[in-house]
Amino acid sequence: MQHRILSYFDHVLRATVGTKVTDRDGSSHDLSAAFTAIAALCRRAHAQGRKIMFIGNGAGAGIASHMATDFTKNGGMRALAFNDGSMLTCFGNDLGYDQVFAKAIEMHGAAGDVLIAISASGRSPNILNGVKAARAAGCHVVTFSGFTADNPLRGLGDWNLYVPADGYGPVEVAQQGLIHAILDLAMGWGLSSAVAAE
Repeated sequence: MQHRILSYFDHVLRATVGTKVTDRDGSSHDLSAAFTAIAALCRRAHAQGRKIMFIGNGAGAGIASHMATDFTKNGGMRALAFNDGSMLTCFGNDLGYDQVFAKAIEMHGAAGDVLIAISASGRSPNILNGVKAARAAGCHVVTFSGFTADNPLRGLGDWNLYVPADGYGPVEVAQQGLIHAILDLAMGWGLSSAVAAE
């Protein structure tokens, strides 16, 4: 069992650090370029009175809520996740589940906002429609996806971070870690000698 546990975390680590980054034109970048650009995009949005919106399903919804909270409390930026149960069931019932995020973004998104779209498969219709609504509103888009390299979400963002792994657990753990790292590093993690020595 110990070997399997270590293998699992080695797999997650390799998937995380092996994340493939592309921009809106499909050009490849390293994680450093993406982290720097995404952090700057979020800080600029906040400075201009805009916000960061997170969307995801299932575990992605949990990541969205967690990171919206941390971007707000720890990062000092306006951030929210569209995970309210009443809103989701209302929009799902009246408009169809594939429109739950699109409608929320249509109502709340504005030019200059940032949408962070999280999907393990990169194929969820409600996430893809949410990105489409964000583009129509003039928002910047950052995507996090996994599973197959040809998933449609991977090509829709200004910055696209693709975790090259299958299985929900490894992809979702990697996505959580990547988004947390963007915020933590932007806040200065690793710059002090005390933190660097940990």
